[in-house]
Amino acid sequence: MKHPVVVLAGGLSHQRDVSLRSGHNVATALRRAGHQVTETDVDSHLVSTLRGIDDVVAFPMLHGGVGEDGSLREVLHLLDVPYVGSGPATCRMAYDKSIGSRMAAAAGVRTPRQVALPHGVFRELGAAVLVASLADHVGLPLIVKPAHGGSSLGVTRVDDVGNLPQAMATAYAYDDMVVIEEFIDGIELAIGLITTAEGTEVLPAVEIRPVGGVYDYAAMYTAGETRLTAPADIAPASASEAEEIARTVAQVLDLSGISRVDAIVGKDGHPVFLEAGVAPGMTDTSLVPVGMQAAGLDLAEVCSRLVADVAGDDD
Repeated sequence: MKHPVVVLAGGLSHQRDVSLRSGHNVATALRRAGHQVTETDVDSHLVSTLRGIDDVVAFPMLHGGVGEDGSLREVLHLLDVPYVGSGPATCRMAYDKSIGSRMAAAAGVRTPRQVALPHGVFRELGAAVLVASLADHVGLPLIVKPAHGGSSLGVTRVDDVGNLPQAMATAYAYDDMVVIEEFIDGIELAIGLITTAEGTEVLPAVEIRPVGGVYDYAAMYTAGETRLTAPADIAPASASEAEEIARTVAQVLDLSGISRVDAIVGKDGHPVFLEAGVAPGMTDTSLVPVGMQAAGLDLAEVCSRLVADVAGDDD
């Protein structure tokens, strides 16, 4: 049975345009697999749309905000609508980079040195007092980024302590909680995962090499600005360790559906966990589709299988 599917995309986050493209690609794939598909935004018509379709399955493809912080998944639970992807609690843990990183570290996964500071504390205690302490504790160079969100929005590399206040201000423009973490020089990896009731399939790691040296928003979503290689051109031992990190994080955070684990292979050859995403991009320049292609997987088959899995189909 091919269940009808409502693909949720858009939203009001800074990643709205990316979400719309991701959602359209998934919707196109599901139609190719034979599903009746409705594409919709998250608005006042969503509940009536979902309730107006028998045996419907939701396929959230919203990035950031409501799409990844667990709130939309809570609403789908309330409506008793099955959906593809991780549950509310998982979303909350993964969406906050400081929490996800600490949970991974507690499970024995290598993570960067990290500090998380809310805007109120940074403002009330005095930026000048904290800046030097942050640099001493984390070390230079370091990375400053919003605790929530994605697409590298608000992310700054800091090589000189004098630039740290501006980097903090940039990150606080996107989020009230900011993460300051050790910069690790190495090879960036994105490891896609496909999780169903039968278990987790780890896709070949995708190696990320931006032409301009920085994997920022433009490098992510502009064709030709980043060279992606899958499987990653790294030592077999590093690849095996990266896969184990992805499996551990998936288990610790209870990831489901399509997810992604980001890591970086340091100069010592050991991968270090950076963050996990419950709603990775599925655009033409996104990372997980590259991993799927390297694994010989068809997006239409994968998405249809995930729909059947959450709908409780036996076939």
